[in-house]
Amino acid sequence: MRPKNLAKEEAIRSIALQIISDEGLENLSMQKLAKAVNISPRTIYIKYENKEDLLIKLFIQEVLANYEKAVLENFDPKMGFADGMRKLWLNTFHYLKNNKPSFSLIQYGKSSPLLNKAFQEKNIQQGEFFAPIHSFLKTNVEAGLIPDLPHDVHRALLFSPIQDLVSEYFDHLDRPVQIITEELILTCCEIVIKGITNQKNNEQH
Repeated sequence: MRPKNLAKEEAIRSIALQIISDEGLENLSMQKLAKAVNISPRTIYIKYENKEDLLIKLFIQEVLANYEKAVLENFDPKMGFADGMRKLWLNTFHYLKNNKPSFSLIQYGKSSPLLNKAFQEKNIQQGEFFAPIHSFLKTNVEAGLIPDLPHDVHRALLFSPIQDLVSEYFDHLDRPVQIITEELILTCCEIVIKGITNQKNNEQH
């Protein structure tokens, strides 16, 4: 790709993410994006079929790798369950609260076919990303510390709450008091840890 085209491509992605951050994903349109980049809509359609195609490519190019890297920073799948969960939750919170466009795309992907289409486009198999977390959960299941459940169920129980808390963080940015703090994140994480480990212990009584 020629330098001029590369710069144009970077501008399209950067400004698209900025619109998502400032105005919400629902207010991103190809026409608005073209005007903001100062190019014709036709130029964008040469690279992207439609808005959904743009979002899929943004998710692949701007979110997946960066999100995984941030969440796994200083995480070791051999950590104790509680320590590992705290690290994953704090890493997730710190990354997402500073990357609102990425959070918007992740949330959009949860309620649309975006994630599946992105994975299909890149031929990504389940477990290929966040493999250390899969290993971490498997180790703790085998040790009898947490229940043996499908991976998607573990993800819903253990990591969906932090996504909801980040959503509350953004909701409270425009309110007088920010209720979502690192301390609260850790408190909620402890509740989740206690809940899932107690569930296993209770089954043994």
